[in-house]
Amino acid sequence: MLKLYISPGACATASHIALEEAGADYQTQVIDLKSGQQRTPEYLAVNPAGVTPALATDHGVITQNAAILALVAQTHPDRDLAPINDPYAFAAFNAFNGFLASSLHPAIGKVLFSRPPLEGEAKDQAIELALSKYQLVEDHYLKGDHVLGDTFSLADGYLMVFERWARQAGLLDSMRFPRLNAHLDQVQSRPAVQRVLKAEGQTTA
Repeated sequence: MLKLYISPGACATASHIALEEAGADYQTQVIDLKSGQQRTPEYLAVNPAGVTPALATDHGVITQNAAILALVAQTHPDRDLAPINDPYAFAAFNAFNGFLASSLHPAIGKVLFSRPPLEGEAKDQAIELALSKYQLVEDHYLKGDHVLGDTFSLADGYLMVFERWARQAGLLDSMRFPRLNAHLDQVQSRPAVQRVLKAEGQTTA
């Protein structure tokens, strides 16, 4: 059985969604980031980087959402969760997930989770940078109703996490980001996503 280490509401939700969409045989273990559980010797033995997600498999531990999403899609090909049989489309899938991990996540994370919290001009600048990343997705990266066009992929579950953060923070303006708002509503309504949100104690944003 696969074991996914998560922190509810954090980016690890994307990997949780992936396993649920795949119908995988898995269990979860919550790592409480607020209490510092990610820095305990027990968890550092799982993931020395001290972050979530981490997926324990028979072949070792896989970290990073982008890698976990690719693994889940490739090991559950019957679920059609990514275009794994098209090298170029699969590269686009991985490129988008890389953008989320390396660009959008750090930008919105700085706005929401900096300690101490940002204030004044520094906060305004951070918000504008984050919004510019969302604007890229709104204007260029959504290829249809979903990231890759008309079909759901695990990239949609990953994007949804950051759309939720922005909406919950009052930053996902419906006039400026109509496509992102529609995408969020659509992905949140999926049965597998609803099950994950419920399991993590989250509500629909």
